[in-house]
Amino acid sequence: MDTPPVVSPQEWESARQRLLVEEKRLTRARDELAARRRRMPWLPVEKRYEFEGPDGKVSLLDLFQGRRQLVVYRAFFEPGVFGWPDHACRGCSMVADHVGHLAHLNARDTTLVFVSRAPQPDIERVKTRMGWTMPWYTIAGDFDADFGVDEWHGTNAFIREGDRVFRTYFVNNRGDEALGSTWSYLDMTALGRQETWEDSPEGYPQTPPYAWWNWHDEYGDAAEPAPEWVARTRRAE
Repeated sequence: MDTPPVVSPQEWESARQRLLVEEKRLTRARDELAARRRRMPWLPVEKRYEFEGPDGKVSLLDLFQGRRQLVVYRAFFEPGVFGWPDHACRGCSMVADHVGHLAHLNARDTTLVFVSRAPQPDIERVKTRMGWTMPWYTIAGDFDADFGVDEWHGTNAFIREGDRVFRTYFVNNRGDEALGSTWSYLDMTALGRQETWEDSPEGYPQTPPYAWWNWHDEYGDAAEPAPEWVARTRRAE
């Protein structure tokens, strides 16, 4: 194994600082890309799509659960997929293992769901086995074929205006590797993180960074940012 050189603390810090310049450039480039994503045109979804949930049939609009935005990951768990019936696809299972606590996404008016073609009893069984808690629905129509996820995994983002639904973005292949955190999902949505530092179109919802953050069990209509937390984050900025 051809390892890098062993150096002094000063040399190591100098090397880190040189690399940090490139890392910050990459961060800014990601921010610029997300800003362009927020300006992507919206594609109206005119066709009705049906899914099966724990309580019966639901529509694509129902998957929003009353929120403004929806992120849908197509996971492969169904007959014919390696691992069936005990497991979902290994790659899709890794994606599921990386999903953060959904309360933080929900606090930004965004819902995340998984969809597959497996029946609901099988989905509930594998969720229990693997410790997954995200909403997971059964595809009952042409959603997977119409949105580019009938033969391979992928993640679609939607937004709604009242009862009208629009497709706003789509990633697949290695694009799905970056997903899992609250930030990565928000960055692919039409509204983004909804924080004041972001370059977003005029009128987009935005609040100060950090101020909306909360413990995942304390979000709610009555929850207000703790003054001590807000003051501390302002000093950090």
